[in-house]
Parts: sequence; C-alpha cells; structure tokens
Amino acid sequence: MSRTVGIVGYGHFGKLVHALVARFAPDVQIRIFSSRTQPDGTLFFGLADVAKCDYIVLCVPIHAFETTIEKLLPLISWSSILVDVATVKLHTVEVLQRLAPAHRWIATHPMFGPESYMKQGSEVSGLRIVVSKHTLPEQEYKDLRKAFGSIGFVVVEKSAQEHDAQLAETLFLTHYVGQIIHRAGFTRTEIDTVSFGYLYDAVESVRHDTKLFEDVFAYNPYCKAVIERFDEKEREVRKMLLGH
Repeated sequence: MSRTVGIVGYGHFGKLVHALVARFAPDVQIRIFSSRTQPDGTLFFGLADVAKCDYIVLCVPIHAFETTIEKLLPLISWSSILVDVATVKLHTVEVLQRLAPAHRWIATHPMFGPESYMKQGSEVSGLRIVVSKHTLPEQEYKDLRKAFGSIGFVVVEKSAQEHDAQLAETLFLTHYVGQIIHRAGFTRTEIDTVSFGYLYDAVESVRHDTKLFEDVFAYNPYCKAVIERFDEKEREVRKMLLGH
C-alpha cells in the first residue's frame, strides 16, 4: 500500500510542501485540506479524509495551531504522525505535549521558505531543518532523518528554547529590519553595492510575510528583548553620528 501525506493549510508553505513531496516522493499520495478550496476528491479533501493520512503536515498559521490540533485529534489514527513545521517551537511543543502526549508527532522548523528555495535554484542541498522534539520510536526517527539527509537536507537538533532564542536574533531580526526598510520605501538603484544587494535580498524574502512576522512576535518570548536591544543600539549609533 502506498504511503499518504496530508497537508493541512495551503498557503505559501503548504504549496511548497506539496511541491517537495511530489518531487522527492512521487509515489506518495497527497491529500490537501484548505479552508479556501472545496474538496474535489482528487487533491483536495475534507479534514476527516486528510486526517487518515500516514503523515499530516500542519502548515497553518501559528495562531491557528492549537485549534487545528484540537480538530484533528478526534479524527487521526494512532499510527498517523503529526508534523509540526511552525516557525516557533516553544508554543507548538507545549501544545503537542499537552493535547497529544500519547500520539506520534515531530516538532520541526524548516529553515527555508518558497523564496529562499527558488533563489537556490530549487535545490535542497544544504537547506536546514530543525527538530526540537518528537515522540517517535528512536529507530523510526533515525530512518526518517537518514531519508531527509539522503535528499540533501541537513537536520539540526535543538531544544525548543534554543531554537526560539536563536530565531529571535536571526530570522525575526531580519523580518524586523526588512519591514522597516520596506515601509520606509527604500529600494534598489542603478548603483547598488554588493552589500546593499544582499540586504535587499533579505528585504524581498520577508516583506510579504507580515502575518508570520506578527505571529512570531506574539508567540516567541525572546522577540521583545531583541527589539529593545536593536532600538537601543540604533539610538546609540544615531547619537554617535549627531555628536560629530
């Protein structure tokens, strides 16, 4: 019997998961649940049908994660594996441990999105996936990790706390600066330096992710301190320049 992968949520990342599964596991049947698309029995299905899949990838916004788990738990089988791909980990791991302690799940964060995937020429070699926690049998987890490694992904193990602390100082900071640059109207010119090109690449990769930006701030407890630290040093640099 062929394996099945269910995708719950069909935004930008849900579509990327669909493309990756179709590319690297063409024999796997894909079932998608999207609140914006009516079931057609071919690709799009109701939540109850998607919940029967072997793997269920949760591509929903962070603020909808807990309610989605609550809807899925009465529908899934004990053999199904819930795959968390949210950008924060403390929140989702806590939800999974509280609501689904006896179920099979793995809490991950793929450190890439559709834009970075495309900018890499649709190559996955070197792209990182963080794993924070799981309830799989150890050999099954090792086999899964080996399978992703054989494709080219790099699996990094970090606790949810480590992940969120580092993410606040990297991805969230990039979003923060990118949102400011975008809203200020700065853009590319004919005389861009290479360094500005790199900076604006980062702006373009995050400027459309306002909802994700807001969710990460709301659910990652380390983000507020990063903003305060950045703003303090921005004022310090401004004072240094004006003082001269």
